[in-house]
Amino acid sequence: MMVRMYQAKRTFNSEFVPIRHLRYHVCRWGAPASKLPPLVLMHGWMDVGASYQFMVDAFSEAFMQGRTIIAPDWRGFGLTGLATAGPSQGGEGPLGGQGGHAVPSVGAMYPGHDNYWFPDYLADLDFLLDHYAPGQAVDLVGHSMGGNVVMLYAGARPERIRRLVNLEGFGMPATQPSQAPGRYAKWLDELKSLHRGEMALKTYDDATGVARRLMKTNPRLNEDKAQWLAQHWARPNAQGQWEILGDAAHKIINAQLYRVDEVLESYQRISAPVLAVEASDNQMDQWWQGKYTLAEYHARLKHVPQLTQALIQDAGHMLHHDQPEQLAALIENFVA
Repeated sequence: MMVRMYQAKRTFNSEFVPIRHLRYHVCRWGAPASKLPPLVLMHGWMDVGASYQFMVDAFSEAFMQGRTIIAPDWRGFGLTGLATAGPSQGGEGPLGGQGGHAVPSVGAMYPGHDNYWFPDYLADLDFLLDHYAPGQAVDLVGHSMGGNVVMLYAGARPERIRRLVNLEGFGMPATQPSQAPGRYAKWLDELKSLHRGEMALKTYDDATGVARRLMKTNPRLNEDKAQWLAQHWARPNAQGQWEILGDAAHKIINAQLYRVDEVLESYQRISAPVLAVEASDNQMDQWWQGKYTLAEYHARLKHVPQLTQALIQDAGHMLHHDQPEQLAALIENFVA
């Protein structure tokens, strides 16, 4: 039986913005200019800005009235920095608007990168806000990796944030200096593995194969939404195989240790009210096998001066896919 693809209620416009020698792809919903603070949505690891579509569709008309919402693709994800990024077709069809290309060597799809540094995400966000909201505080949302970025950014630039929402940006297990030599060695080994082609992302025969992958990873994801996401999460190459729009170099371990004392200093300097949202099926135990717990994360959150916590029921880590209506209502009330 043919499954009807999800129909977006609010189609986004694609924009390409020059940010730090990259063409940053940004999904924009709503008014291009508004007196209201922009709502900025930052996605997680191996995701794209368009992933917020279901949540944006769930916002009320009153909330959307006169409001600008933007959702960039982080560097090395989606169309940001993509070698053959062309004009997007907005909310319809595969992003890029044109056929893909072969990936004969490391860096061909996202040239110039064989690993990524976390501080670059903060800098990219800072430049993006200068472009879209110069001199204006914004309402900022981050999911997973994006949640970790926005928490650190809000400590570095507290004056740029009006309201901050962290969606399961739990952070990482604490590290010790004694781990540094081994961490550097692993980073070097993984770089060589990438250049040998051993870390390449799996390709799929068609968009339906991508959709099945998304549904396997997240059993709560409905097929119509999976089919829609597949069009924005991947695209066909010259051989007709569908490639994930993410750089394999993101799989390489961070060479730097995760220093919790520095993270807590950032948390303490956040001046905006913060909403920390978790899913009922948050998967912390599955990810970290006791190396890092939800209780430890909650202890870290106590360093945030103005904190509200919320739980989304019947949702996993991709809570903006699983319960977009619940999440939209939470964010709408918090921001308003």
